Amino acid sequence: MVCDEHNRNPTSRIICLGEYLSAHVLTCLVPAFFIAGAISVFLSKEAVLKYLGPQAKKIVSYGVASVSGSILAVCSCTILPLFAGILRRGAGLGPATTFLYSSPAINILAIVYTAAVLGYDLGAARAIGAISMSLVIGFIMATIFRGEEKKRTTSMAAAVSEKVEGGLLGKLSVFSLLVLILVVGASKIAPTPKVVSLLLFIVLLIVCLLKWFTTEDIREWLGETWSFFKMIFPLLLVGVFIAGILQVILPQRIVEVYLGGEGILPNLFASIIGALMYFATLTEVPIIKTLMNLGMGRGPALTLLLAGPSLSLPNMMVIGRIMGIKKLIVYILLVVIISALVGYAYGNIF
Repeated sequence: MVCDEHNRNPTSRIICLGEYLSAHVLTCLVPAFFIAGAISVFLSKEAVLKYLGPQAKKIVSYGVASVSGSILAVCSCTILPLFAGILRRGAGLGPATTFLYSSPAINILAIVYTAAVLGYDLGAARAIGAISMSLVIGFIMATIFRGEEKKRTTSMAAAVSEKVEGGLLGKLSVFSLLVLILVVGASKIAPTPKVVSLLLFIVLLIVCLLKWFTTEDIREWLGETWSFFKMIFPLLLVGVFIAGILQVILPQRIVEVYLGGEGILPNLFASIIGALMYFATLTEVPIIKTLMNLGMGRGPALTLLLAGPSLSLPNMMVIGRIMGIKKLIVYILLVVIISALVGYAYGNIF
């Protein structure tokens, strides 16, 4: 969580929930909801189908999905509105799942921070492992559910996109400013320049909206944003609270003991822990550094880096609502098992 990982009493969990609301929601999730709404309204459905749809060349769709989150400093929860947005707009399940997994794990800031704190080998292994895993997981998901996805994407491709004004320059300006707001909001820069930058970007965003878009376009965008908020945010709150409780009742000494060594069991245990815990952006690195100082192996450390940022209990609850329980179960199993295998291979080779 955002707060000190050593403070494990129940009151601190409530405080952490408050920190999540004040620091994480305002700077990360709110911009993500607005971006998701913009994807649903302003982004051409034809463009999504061209680059991320089931008929797109796989090297293009999976390639774009696997690296497109590199500039976004997002966590497993912040990525959810964006995932829902591109899925609703017609992206295939495979590329959308690739984007869902890779984005929280491969943003440039996280990779650089991992290399600086945990070593360049772990930083490189995290980047290569996350991109490779995202491609494998996305392809397997698309293969398993190809029948259901064919029906969904066919109906989407047949639907007529609604007319939205603004032109390419207007849409590009709005998306660029929304991404800048998200990136700056999630950054660790000093409060004063952060607030000044955010206010400037927000003013420019308002100017662009008024210049290039109609009142009806803006109203539709806000309506889609509110729709994503209602669908996702309540479940995130419940999930973050439950994850905090789990961190209280899970004995820390047991975690330390079972994460030692480079065998398959420590890696599997690390993968399961990573799947259940919630890591705010970048907080996984100091937590893993602490566990390594207490004896955690390098293989389980990589496993936690691969499973933790891309899965969490709050994240699971929302994914199940977005794409269904069957797909959720398969996705969780793929992330947990493949993360453990990659960590095991890394720990025993290096």
